[in-house]
Amino acid sequence: MLGVADRERLSVMQSYRFALDLTPRQERVVLAHAGAARVAHNWALARVKAVMDQRAAERTYGVDEASLTPPLGWSLPALRRAWNAAKPVVAPWWRECSKEAYNTGLEALARGLKNWSDSRGGRRAGRAVGFPRFKSRRRSTPSVRFTTGAIRVERDRRHVVLPRLGRLKLHESARKLARRLDAATARIVSAMVRRDGGRWHVSFTCAVQRVQRVPARPDATVGVDLGVRHLAVLSTGEVEPNPGYLHTATRRMRRLARRMSRRVGPDRRTGRRPSKRWETARGQLARAHARVVNLRRDGLHKLTSRLAREYGTIVVEDLNVAGMLANRRLARRIADTGFAELRRQLAYKTAWNGGRLVVADRWYPSSKTCSGCGTVKTKLALSERTYTCTPCGLVLDRDVNAARNLAALAAEASTAGSGPVAGRGADRKTPLAGLVAVKRQPGTATAGKTGTVPPQGRTSNHVPTNAS
Repeated sequence: MLGVADRERLSVMQSYRFALDLTPRQERVVLAHAGAARVAHNWALARVKAVMDQRAAERTYGVDEASLTPPLGWSLPALRRAWNAAKPVVAPWWRECSKEAYNTGLEALARGLKNWSDSRGGRRAGRAVGFPRFKSRRRSTPSVRFTTGAIRVERDRRHVVLPRLGRLKLHESARKLARRLDAATARIVSAMVRRDGGRWHVSFTCAVQRVQRVPARPDATVGVDLGVRHLAVLSTGEVEPNPGYLHTATRRMRRLARRMSRRVGPDRRTGRRPSKRWETARGQLARAHARVVNLRRDGLHKLTSRLAREYGTIVVEDLNVAGMLANRRLARRIADTGFAELRRQLAYKTAWNGGRLVVADRWYPSSKTCSGCGTVKTKLALSERTYTCTPCGLVLDRDVNAARNLAALAAEASTAGSGPVAGRGADRKTPLAGLVAVKRQPGTATAGKTGTVPPQGRTSNHVPTNAS
């Protein structure tokens, strides 16, 4: 057996997030830096829009392309040069804040402009990205990012040092990061200070050398069927209940929202400033939302870490979450589960632990397919929680049946286990009527027998095909 020092190491980018206990003076300084980032972002965005509008107007006048107003570059270096030339006039107080504050706002704008341009040109997948908008002092989340200067964790592991902000006290110990820094297995790349739910946090983005791990059961395969009633149902029969943190906190959040609505809030039309009671009620509501987010994130981390450390292969579905949210009766419950976050965590945790993640094709009928004989039903109502197969007589819980079908897809995946995987000849859409005949693979049982599912939820290898 190789020791820890002899094992191969995996280079990853990992973030460590800690809560801060800022003094009133430190909070004012951090807010000033966040405001400087917002000012630089809004100024550069206004400049970009003005140049774009001017060039569009000149084209309507018949001006040729060579004579148009020179364009303003959208890259970060170009925006930084324009800001450095104009900051003595635009922001005479620019020396009061770190240069990293202005770089934070300009970098966010450069990234937003690139995403918008790539989305319009078809170079970015996914939903269309809109044009960047101006940041509001009240609605935007204050944050500032540092990439250069003195960034370190103090020896007491209770304080951190950031450029121009000085020594900041942590609400919790930073021993996990400090141990890696002392062992030279981590290097701080950047640090971001951000306010979430009324509390300030600092997150360190680090280049970490992680020891290559091996799952407890490297040859075991598990299918994970996600749902609303149960967060996850494993092919082994284990059921992970859905805590429903948002549903539990809805009553309290509604009460806090009504309380805030009865206070005197801000009015942009008349310039009225909010009252202290409104600010207090707003902070209480923000903390209630933050608590729901933290509880959900904690539950997902515990589940995904346990799965990644135990199983060598994990199979999940490629869910269309955006389409599922169109169902107004289930949208809140679906959003409360965090399907996308669960899959994101599984993706990098399986790589850290030496396993692989297999993503089933979105059109794979995992719920409609019998895990015993492979027969595919044409229709399966959402209210039918028990799967009953007519040809083989299998009676099984609907979610467990789907999880076993997902586990069976691991054999169709490549060694890398990347990308959506569908069985050969799988239907892209459900047929109109009748049961779908299947292409039997070697080693599977006949349809007239039951009990064809091996232990630990592994199913016979079957692939749905078009009906004859």
